[in-house]
Amino acid sequence: MDQAASDARTEGRDGYDFTPMLARLNPVVSGADLGICHIETPLASRSGPFLGYPSFNSPPQIVNAIRGLGYDTCSTASNHAIDQGEPGVRRTLAALDGAGIRHAGTARSAEEAKKINLLDVKGLKIAHLSYTYGTNGIAKPAGRPWLVNDGLDAGRILADAADAKKSGADAVMVSLHWGEEYQHEATPEQRHLAAKLLRSSDVDLILGDHVHVVQPFERINGKWVVYGMGNQVANPTANTPATHRGLVALFTFTWDSREQRWREQPSFVPTLVSPGPPIRLRTLVRGDATDQAAIDDTTRVVRSLGFDIPDASDQVTSMRLQSPERN
Repeated sequence: MDQAASDARTEGRDGYDFTPMLARLNPVVSGADLGICHIETPLASRSGPFLGYPSFNSPPQIVNAIRGLGYDTCSTASNHAIDQGEPGVRRTLAALDGAGIRHAGTARSAEEAKKINLLDVKGLKIAHLSYTYGTNGIAKPAGRPWLVNDGLDAGRILADAADAKKSGADAVMVSLHWGEEYQHEATPEQRHLAAKLLRSSDVDLILGDHVHVVQPFERINGKWVVYGMGNQVANPTANTPATHRGLVALFTFTWDSREQRWREQPSFVPTLVSPGPPIRLRTLVRGDATDQAAIDDTTRVVRSLGFDIPDASDQVTSMRLQSPERN
């Protein structure tokens, strides 16, 4: 927040400006046919109060940066989604709506919770769904079971994915807030759930978050799961160096008309939160000593389940993030 406030003052404005901190992502995201982000914490009003751990209330100005980078939809189901109760959920979704950014995972009504987050991408219909393992023991208000998609129940997720396909979705992307924090290895529970979901023809890609460090990619039934993508916005002086590293997962989808299924080509762009000053999220450059160490560590984890996922950091302008295309 301090860096965002400083960047706003540099431009002669009050408040917060997160765009300079994240600007290096622009070549990656802006060239995408579909960009999917994750918002872990509820958003406050523009004047606050702003709160950190354990019950977050974050500046809504982050949405300006999300929109400017070119993200199209954000997952909002997380263990912190209801830190500020129903008002926090409402503020978060209102901020995204105001910026024209779609969302999945939390809702303001039972009717909204039932709606499929269906996006038009180059003439294709892409569904984006979102779920979290829990909410840190915070109970949903009485009569508000629809407030957040909590509980990673495979049956429910598959039923929602099937509904999305029946509603016309050509592909279904599922964001899952799961895993053991600060652990690079996917847990047995993560791998079991991924296998169960990807065995279904109704789920085409799984994107994982929550653990704050990078986790591996895995191909299951010809489709992919990214177990964890690390951090983008993070305090560069807190926790371990692993929490300052992250990645942008990229997928090119090509329709195989003979087999009537998607062919998915994965790659990734490694990132690092640099302490500066100023604090900046950086995509990494091969050959630089500090960058190379982070690239090597991230690459080792990404490939740790035996899949040789390409590092696309040198070709970010030519890649497309979660990009569905038909031949």
